[in-house]
Amino acid sequence: MSWRTPRWLTGSVRNKLLAIALLPLLVVFPLMLLALALWGNAAYDRLLITKVRSDLAVARGYFDQVLTEVGSGTQGVADSRALFDAWQALHNAPEAAKAEPTSVLAQQLSAARERLGLDLLVLYNAQGHAIARDQIDTATELPPMPTALAPAAQGTPARPKARLLLLGPEALAALAPQLRPRVMVPLVPTRNAAPTDRNTEDRAMVALTSVPVRDEAGRTVAVVVGGLLLNQNLDFIDHINRIVYPDGSLPFGSQGTATLFLDDVRITTNVRLFQDQRAIGTRVSQTVRDRVLGQGQTWLARAFVVNDWYVSAYEPLLDAAGQRIGMLYVGFLEQPFRLVRYALLAVTGLIFLLAMAVSAWFSLRWARSIFRPVEQMNRTMQRVEEGEVHARVGSLPAHDELGALAGHLDQLLDVIDDKTRALQHWGDALDLKVAERTQALEASNASLQLAQQQLVKSEKLAAIGQLTASIAHEVNNPIAVMQGNLDLMRETLGAQGAAVRDELRLMDEQIERMRLIVTQLLQYARPTEYAGYTETLNANQLVDDCLVLVQHLLAKTGIEVKRDLRAQRMAGFNRQELQQIVINLMINAIQAMPQGGVLRLSTRDLPDGVALSVEDSGPGLSPEVMERLFRPFFTTKNDGNGLGLWISVGLVERYGGSLLASNRSDGVMGAVFTLSLLSEPQAPAAASTRDGRPGPQPG
Repeated sequence: MSWRTPRWLTGSVRNKLLAIALLPLLVVFPLMLLALALWGNAAYDRLLITKVRSDLAVARGYFDQVLTEVGSGTQGVADSRALFDAWQALHNAPEAAKAEPTSVLAQQLSAARERLGLDLLVLYNAQGHAIARDQIDTATELPPMPTALAPAAQGTPARPKARLLLLGPEALAALAPQLRPRVMVPLVPTRNAAPTDRNTEDRAMVALTSVPVRDEAGRTVAVVVGGLLLNQNLDFIDHINRIVYPDGSLPFGSQGTATLFLDDVRITTNVRLFQDQRAIGTRVSQTVRDRVLGQGQTWLARAFVVNDWYVSAYEPLLDAAGQRIGMLYVGFLEQPFRLVRYALLAVTGLIFLLAMAVSAWFSLRWARSIFRPVEQMNRTMQRVEEGEVHARVGSLPAHDELGALAGHLDQLLDVIDDKTRALQHWGDALDLKVAERTQALEASNASLQLAQQQLVKSEKLAAIGQLTASIAHEVNNPIAVMQGNLDLMRETLGAQGAAVRDELRLMDEQIERMRLIVTQLLQYARPTEYAGYTETLNANQLVDDCLVLVQHLLAKTGIEVKRDLRAQRMAGFNRQELQQIVINLMINAIQAMPQGGVLRLSTRDLPDGVALSVEDSGPGLSPEVMERLFRPFFTTKNDGNGLGLWISVGLVERYGGSLLASNRSDGVMGAVFTLSLLSEPQAPAAASTRDGRPGPQPG
């Protein structure tokens, strides 16, 4: 009995029903958890970025306030009556008595600088030449006023604001030599920073402002330049950090930091490199540098700062000319927030798992009432499949649709059992009759195929026989006349014929060759009546002899002949027939290159004979030509008869060899014909035919 259980029923019915019951739990709940996790993660990141963006705004506001305070404080100094009186006293004093008023001006500037918390105060005249600074030092000549500050002397805004400038070490040393120790910052190797050859940052970032000093008529008589050095200004950066991140403002133990960069170097920061050492001299990563300093954009994302990950904000700082010279940074440790994020995800996942467990328990209890009857029916079908044809489900405790289905299954198994026995009986009888008829049909078909092959063979041989007999009759007569006249010429010339003896001998050989060709044509009609003799031939010498016979054709073309004759073995073949085959292949190759080309002739040894190849550089063989190449009367020439290759294949196969055709495989267009010849001479196969079997296929 042949019975196959459906594939969907061969697996565990319990598992399938459980899968159906638990599918919403196993798929929907995880998808919901994944969606919630992704949304929560993105929302959490947005909250952190929003937080650090607001922190940056606060830091920038305080930074601008400091620049404004530097400007307003410098303006207060410029507007003071005491400074104007001291300047006027210096202006009116004779040249020899200017030391005392200069000292008075320096004392006033020094007192004002300490009161305002500035790092430098310098007084210039209206032409930009230094008059005094906030130190009593008349020995050192002060530099001219920086060009970027000169326009401020032409007018005073309502609220003067300091501008950022970068000063080289020489300019700062001349302006405020006491500040040099704060400027020199050794660079600390920093991971992910841009490559650099510098070891020290010696430039100064200074917040400078210039305010004119005016007389009663409103004319500018002097300019006060005030400034604040930002390099290693720890009070300044700590104050920013206290404003942005006061104690208790960050939850979960996170720490806030602030940094001021000159280019990509931290010149003042409260980020710690070690326990008590600030990370001054470390550099920002190349990614952040390219975004902020290279493209002028604000960075709002997580970034690796010195030795940990921070939620970071970087903003470019511009000098008075609008060039990006540094960055303002604020940020806070990401790790505490990351741990809180993981904790929230874990709690959410635990809640989902509890919900899934409770739902799965109820789903399993509901599915149990379905899969148990289905499993019983499945076991019954498996027993029937294993050969227990009388196995049945029987009655089930449930009287619902599943119970009715079990009863219908038992009835169906009874019907199938009866029908199967009847079908087996009918099938055995039918198989016997089919086997008998098939055997008779195969015998008849084999006889019919054999008869068809013999009929086709006979028809082709008959047609070829008639054609070759006609050709032999028509050609043999002229050959006999030519041979007779040649003999008459030899007798008539007598001793005078010695001068043309070689030409007469060559004509004898060619007449003999023509006679053999006619004889070979007759061999295909009556192969048992014609057979040549074989001899041991040198393939290399044969190629040279054939070249002499086609030399008159080569002389008319621009064909170059290349020979690669490496064969050492001999070939067993009839000389005239092999010469006929090789000349035919050479002529075909020459005709394939009417515009000139390369004719390559090569020989090589085979394990049991010699291979002789004729290659041309013509257009090659198309698939259609290769399929019909060796069939009789097939030709691609207007004046061809289609018998050359067909006769050549027959001659080669008669002596146990083969002739194959293919296109060149060295990347050059052209065809290759390869003769494979046996070394041991063999008698011609009398019963060889070309039409009763498939011909040679191009190789």
